[in-house]
Order: sequence, then structure tokens, then C-alpha cells
Amino acid sequence: MPAPTPDLLQALCAVAGEAGREVLDVYAGAFTSRAKDDGSPVTEADLRADAVIRRGLASAFPGVFVLSEESLSSPSGPAHRFFLVDPLDGTKEFLQRNGEFTVNIALVEDGEPVAGVVLAPALGQLYWGARGLGAWRRAWGPASVGPAATALGVAPAGAGPLRALVSRSHRDERVEAWLARLPHPHTAVAAGSSLKFCRVAEGAADLYPRIGPTSQWDTAAGQCVLCCAGGAVVDFSGRPLRYDARRTGLNPDFVALGDPAWLRRLDL
Repeated sequence: MPAPTPDLLQALCAVAGEAGREVLDVYAGAFTSRAKDDGSPVTEADLRADAVIRRGLASAFPGVFVLSEESLSSPSGPAHRFFLVDPLDGTKEFLQRNGEFTVNIALVEDGEPVAGVVLAPALGQLYWGARGLGAWRRAWGPASVGPAATALGVAPAGAGPLRALVSRSHRDERVEAWLARLPHPHTAVAAGSSLKFCRVAEGAADLYPRIGPTSQWDTAAGQCVLCCAGGAVVDFSGRPLRYDARRTGLNPDFVALGDPAWLRRLDL
């Protein structure tokens, strides 16, 4: 597969859009959920979006391995290049009908997410980015591609209160304690799914700490958008989050930053 190009990003956005329409179709009616083996919920929307994404990626990028929260393909291409997919990130937000759920698709090469798309179909927001090309957002509607795109850029580290995002459905006392120890005044706002990465990428927040379990498909697309907007996603040793199609464990605890200068200013 070639390096990320605008055409590649357009193809990924189109696949995400098809999945978003499936998600909204379920969201508009009555639906139920069941618990998977790990206790997390899954709905018809997860499965329908997963099927659409898998078909779309197989058609546009034949032979590239796909690792999804809901399924995986048979490896047939290079192990160092694969797609990470969360067809419905924030299923709890979906069940609560607050709109803060997303469709996530990321292309990973040599452990790094090099292209990523995050679609929030109920909010009508589409974010995407690629290494060397930048990051953007635009309004999205199920019947159209939306208006012209706006380039994303993180907010510079300033002297005012640090704007931190915390998980809406996974609040953790360890996160609250970590924020309380920061050598900088801060405010905290709750948000759902991988939208937190995108809010930092568009300059609406400065930092998103996550202490607790996340999987690779939860973070890869959002990390790509944020890094392509000038930010960083690192573990608590300061190392960037990395990805591996053969890894079955969870991500380490991490912090997503707008301006990487926060790494020095907060002694992370």
C-alpha cells in the first residue's frame, strides 16, 4: 500500500460514512444490547457497522489485515501494515442516547497510526488526518459529504487553567487524583468516546489523561488525528502509544496532549 494520500483519506472517510449511516439507522429506532464475554455491551449497530467497514476496506484495500473490536480478517499481507477498527466506539454513550459515540478507522504502519478517521454520526462531525498531510474536520450528514473542511491545530500551552477532558462513562478516582497533583490550575470536563482526542486536536481542550483499560481500536484513529494536528499521545513514561496486530493485551495508561510543551511544563 502506498504512503497516505488524500485519495486514501477520502476512501476511509467514505467507508466511515457508510458505517455511520448504518449506526444512525439503528439509533433512530428501538434497539437492545447484549453483553460480550468481557462484559462490554454490543448492539446491532456495532455489528452492522463492522460488516460495512470490513466490506469497504476489503474492496478499497484488498489483502490488508483488519483488526476490529467485533471481528478480524485472515492475515494475507505484511504484518507491519494493518487497519484498526472500532465500528462503534462509545457503545455506552449510544445506549444512553447522548450522541457522543464514534466510528473509528485507523491505518497502522510499523506500529504508528499513519491515517485515521473519527466520525461522530449523531453529532454530524467528521475528523480525519494522515502523517505528512495534516488533520481536518467538517460537518457530516448521512445524505451528503458536508461542506468544505477546516484544518485542525492544537492550542498552544498557555498560562491560564489547563483544560482537561475526562471520560464520561469511565470516571476513575485515579484520574481525579492525578489531575489534583498537577503543578498547574485546571478545569475538567467529561466527554465520550474518541471525541476526546478530537476535542484536543481542534484546540477545545489541552489534555486527556486515561488511567484504566483501553484497547488498540479505541485509540489509534483518535491518536492519528491528534498527532497530525500537532499533539501527542504518550504513556506515563513519555513514550508514544504503539500498535501491533499480534498484541492481545490492553493499552498502557496514557495522556493525550495538545501542545507537546505540556510534557515539560507538567513534568510528565
